[in-house]
Amino acid sequence: MTDPAALPWSPAPDGVVLRVRVTPKSSKDVVEGLDATAQGPALKVRVRAVPDKGAANAAVAETVARWLGVPKSTVTLAGGSTSRVKSLAITGDAATLSQQLDRRIGERD
Repeated sequence: MTDPAALPWSPAPDGVVLRVRVTPKSSKDVVEGLDATAQGPALKVRVRAVPDKGAANAAVAETVARWLGVPKSTVTLAGGSTSRVKSLAITGDAATLSQQLDRRIGERD
């Protein structure tokens, strides 16, 4: 496992909190690996939705859920609703989710 300070997620009481950097109005909905932000490392997520009335936020949650292989209902916006850098709360077992995230990000290396 990599250094916890270099990870875009942290454990939470009911799962993990994942930092994402969003690019709306993209040509496809996709997770593209890691990106450095002022807040720390973040998962790069591109979505087709426009940032209007929460459409992009909903698309980000759905894209991350699909990428991670968890139900859409377990991924919710935890912060940064109007920012490109957002926090997503993913409910579930923190250790299991951390392993899934580590494995999925490692597949891109």
